[in-house]
Order: sequence, then C-alpha cells, then structure tokens
Amino acid sequence: MKKLLLILLLALSALVLPVGAYAQETVENDALRVPFVDLTIREPEDNQEVALSLQLLILLAVITLSPSLIILLTAFLRIAIVFDFIRRALSLQQVPPNQVLMGIALFLTLFIMWPTFTDIYQDAFRPFADGEMNIQEMYQEAETPIRRFMLTQMDGNHRDIQLFMRLADLEKPETAADVPTYILIPAFVLHEITVAFKIGILLFLPFIIIDMVVASTLMSMGMIMLPPVMISMPFKLILFVLVDGWSLITQQLVLSFR
Repeated sequence: MKKLLLILLLALSALVLPVGAYAQETVENDALRVPFVDLTIREPEDNQEVALSLQLLILLAVITLSPSLIILLTAFLRIAIVFDFIRRALSLQQVPPNQVLMGIALFLTLFIMWPTFTDIYQDAFRPFADGEMNIQEMYQEAETPIRRFMLTQMDGNHRDIQLFMRLADLEKPETAADVPTYILIPAFVLHEITVAFKIGILLFLPFIIIDMVVASTLMSMGMIMLPPVMISMPFKLILFVLVDGWSLITQQLVLSFR
C-alpha cells in the first residue's frame, strides 16, 4: 500500500512540475508584453498647463453632477412631480413603482428636449470634436440652447427671475440675454415646481369629489369603521381608465412646454 502511494505521488509530481514551470514561463512572457505606465507628479511648466488641469477638473465635476443637471434644467422636474401627484390622487402607494414613473418621465424628457439636445450637439459638441473651437467656446455654445429653453418656459412670467435678481442685488436687465445663468437656473426650478403643483391641483379635484361622495355614502349607511379609500380607489381607477388618463396627461404635459 505504501509503495502504491509513493508511485502515485511521484507520477503526480512529474505531471504538475512541468505545468507549473510552463505557467510561470507564460506569466513572465505576458508580463513582458504589458506596456509601462508612468504616473508622475511634476510642477507645471506654465500657466497654460494649470488652466488645462483646472478645466479637466471642472469637466469631471460637470459629469458627476450631470444627473442633477438633467433633473433641474430640463422638462424632467415638471413631469416627475405631476406623475407623483397622479399616483397620490389615485390613492395608490407603490403602483406604478418609482422606477417605472421615473423611466417614463425620462423618456418623455428626451422626447421634449430632443430639439435642444440636437442644437447642442450640432453647434457645440461636433465643432469641438472637429477642433473648430476650444472648450470655453463649446461651453458658451452649449449654454445657449439650454438658456433659450428655460426662458421660453418662463415667457410672460418673470417673477422668479425678479426675485433672484433682487436677492442678488443686481440691476434690472434690459434683455433676457443679460440675465446671468446662476440667476436663471434657480428661477426656472421654482417656476417648474409652481407649474407642476398647479397641474397637480387640477388633477386632484375630480378624485377628491369621488372621495367625498364615497365618504358621505358610507357615513349615511352607518359604515363608519370602513375606510373610504378602500371603496373609492376602484372607482377612481375605473374613471381614470375610461377617460384614457395616461394618454390625456401625457398629451397635456407635452403641450404644456412651449
């Protein structure tokens, strides 16, 4: 028995050692083919290198904040708030789920903002990629369509702009182009929240009437312990489906953007 075990160990060692040696040789050969990367820190030679590094950091910061920019500077804010109002008006808790509502809001935002994104690509990104402009010119060209979209939505209602201009202690601008971007963005956000709440109030009214009718009926029947929401929610869903609520709300949301 001992002899048999000894023979087996010798056979295994004869098989394993060449494989290990071959594997080590392969690893060494692969290691020789890996390119050498030198990451060193040195002093900048001139101010241009410092400015380029700062521009790179700013670009990375903008990419990091891009989800917040998409939410605040586009049609996404109004659509997301209105969809949440719909779910609350229907007395629904998690149907549709948040992921579904935010996904619908995102694709509706792409549909509404597609002309603006096309202008940014053609006027800013493409010339920059072709080397026809620097990064500062690209920023200015990309900023113009976004500012135009925000100002168009606030056409005729500049109270929010006046509020932030007064808070910043700035003089009254002569034209819309004189409004700084850091003033325009918070004014646009407040305007979108206000419009979304107005739409939400109009959406709540018919469903509140259903709740009041159901609550009055249950109270007159002496069924005080039965929650009115359990009875009114099916009627709300029936009404919402009969009038094709999703199509109507989507149509009105898209038409609400100028």
